[in-house]
Amino acid sequence: MVGHLPRVLTLITVMIVALTLSACGDDRPEQIAKYQQLTQQRLELLSTSLKDDQLRNANLLKQYTSILAKRQPDLAPLLNELAKDADTEGPMFQSLTRRYKELSNSANFVDLDQQLAEAQNVYQAADTSLYNDMLSDPVNVVADMSKGQLARVNAISREAEALANGTDATEPGSQLVGNPAYGSWQTGSNGMSFWAWYGMYAMFSNFTRPIYYDNWSSRRGYSYYNDVGRYRYTSPKQATSQAKTFEQTKKRFDSQGKRFDSPYAKTRTGSTTLSRQSTSAPKPSSTTRTASTSSKFRSNYSKDSSFRNSSSRTSRGVSRGK
Repeated sequence: MVGHLPRVLTLITVMIVALTLSACGDDRPEQIAKYQQLTQQRLELLSTSLKDDQLRNANLLKQYTSILAKRQPDLAPLLNELAKDADTEGPMFQSLTRRYKELSNSANFVDLDQQLAEAQNVYQAADTSLYNDMLSDPVNVVADMSKGQLARVNAISREAEALANGTDATEPGSQLVGNPAYGSWQTGSNGMSFWAWYGMYAMFSNFTRPIYYDNWSSRRGYSYYNDVGRYRYTSPKQATSQAKTFEQTKKRFDSQGKRFDSPYAKTRTGSTTLSRQSTSAPKPSSTTRTASTSSKFRSNYSKDSSFRNSSSRTSRGVSRGK
């Protein structure tokens, strides 16, 4: 009997460890489910805010596109497309809705860490203040198309931006380049990547030269998406595609003995007044975070007061964007 004691103690120890681990469990699925629930609430609130004209930049987008369409009727089809971002029909809102739906299928993600990170990102991106800031890009596109007749929002002037960043004056639609809601990077037979607009946005090609990734990377101007919001308004698949374009271009430069830096290696100067939510957002370079930072995901979840208090805020309604 004594000889069996060590074996019995070992078995008991294993059972205790197993029970302890079971009790602790993996709370990531629960976190993901909670984010899904709260994201649904935020999307409903965001939809209502857009329809009830509660977002300042959405209202400006409607006004700007209407004014410019009257002045330049030939631009009406493109302006009408841009105006959709002021409603739920726009590509940005539709992108959030699609990403929210994809959260329910774990097969869309590499692992639970990536799924949880995406759940956090969509939840934050659906915040009305962040979304209002994001709309500054299409608003400023229309402002630039007016050649200064309409003022930019949340950004310095076109001339000041060009001077601050040492770039050429931004061309029409430049704030939307790189944003996967409006187009994508395609690789030509010569191995060079170029920006291909989606649908009606292809009209921008009538006003600009072809936009090649290597030139754009070093000389791009400021935009909210590229310099502030890319982390939250980019899905994992889109981030992977962006990383692939960078790696392909870098490899081509390396073969020529040249250096190539990421277009996001340096944040561009250009923003002015942004919401607190935007100014506290992670840097764009964090978009392609790997699973090795999973502990940070869980830490952010537990410390995120906005997550804990979102239900009470939702019941109080939304203030107009600043």
